[in-house]
Amino acid sequence: MERNIKKLVILGSTGSVGTQTLDIVRAFPDCFEVIGLCNGFNTPLFKVQLDEFKPKYFSTLGDIESGYGGAKAAPAEEIVAMPEVDIVVAATVGCVGMPASISALKAGKTLGLANKEVIVMSGNLLIETAREGGATILPIDSEPSAIWQCLEGEVSEPSRLIITASGGAFRDRTWASLDDVTPDQALKHPTWTMGAKITIDSATLMNKAFEVIESRWLFEIPFEQIDVTIHRQSIVHSMVEFADGTLKAQLGPTSMGQPIQHALFYPSRKPNSDLPKLDAVTMGSLTFEEMDQSLYPCFELALEYGKRSGTYSAALAGADEGAVELFLNGKIKFTQIPDLVSETLAAHTSIADPSIDDTIEAARWATETTLARHNHSTILS
Repeated sequence: MERNIKKLVILGSTGSVGTQTLDIVRAFPDCFEVIGLCNGFNTPLFKVQLDEFKPKYFSTLGDIESGYGGAKAAPAEEIVAMPEVDIVVAATVGCVGMPASISALKAGKTLGLANKEVIVMSGNLLIETAREGGATILPIDSEPSAIWQCLEGEVSEPSRLIITASGGAFRDRTWASLDDVTPDQALKHPTWTMGAKITIDSATLMNKAFEVIESRWLFEIPFEQIDVTIHRQSIVHSMVEFADGTLKAQLGPTSMGQPIQHALFYPSRKPNSDLPKLDAVTMGSLTFEEMDQSLYPCFELALEYGKRSGTYSAALAGADEGAVELFLNGKIKFTQIPDLVSETLAAHTSIADPSIDDTIEAARWATETTLARHNHSTILS
């Protein structure tokens, strides 16, 4: 009897979500075949992945010759659209994942979406492209995945989505006290282990605004019906409220393994002894607090521009990418991140009815503009 093997392409295979996706593949070798792997510049790890999983195709920004390990080099946009591909996991970080994600949706593939910037840049274009291509978007990002799981099987529309936030590395400090924090301090997330960019976005709460924007498009719900609450334990990943007052919550460990596996096996669930489990008796108390927006100026700024039409949201994603890069490289202070993003967005000329190319160009412009603006800022000594 022939097995139903799902054939995968992973965008960003050497990053945090990409490596965890390959952990799932490794745990279920009879269920998946890796058709393509795509990465940036982490060439040593990428070669290890190519040697182990032996994909037919690869795409890299590093220096690897076509034919390495028997795999053919090709653009990511072509690999994701190959006829044999079933699922594309968008595990890249930042705006770079947009072209390949769009290509996958145009080709009617299932897109496991972990890259929140892709949908922040232009949620309406992404959803429209998926519908026209007959494609499916399955959220892998933990909070949208939690909402999706709470909505599964429901015939009634939700009245409210409640996205939880840990509060990030500086959740008990005022914004004014963060002038001299270092990248190393900002990268010490209290509950999650993630890549550098998303960890900084968690410290500013930019990532939570991105999740609000992402959820607005994925679940077709107005911004006014999406709330954020501080949940320090990061056990409840999100909640959904219905018209009768019922509140459904999805609980899980601080691991991306569960949401990744759920998307890969959907609609089935499989036992996996490699994944961490929760114990209801030992997990301790669960607390929820109102978010003090004065502690997180990036959150309000991001929502303001995320609600605008045109290419503002693409510029938002690009500007944040540039500002985070500058902070991580010691070029600006942590508290300058929202200032730089705001300056770039104020200078942006939005295109009212953008194409996909317009969207990508707006994000690119915003990143480059933000990177250039640090020369006019207070530079760290």
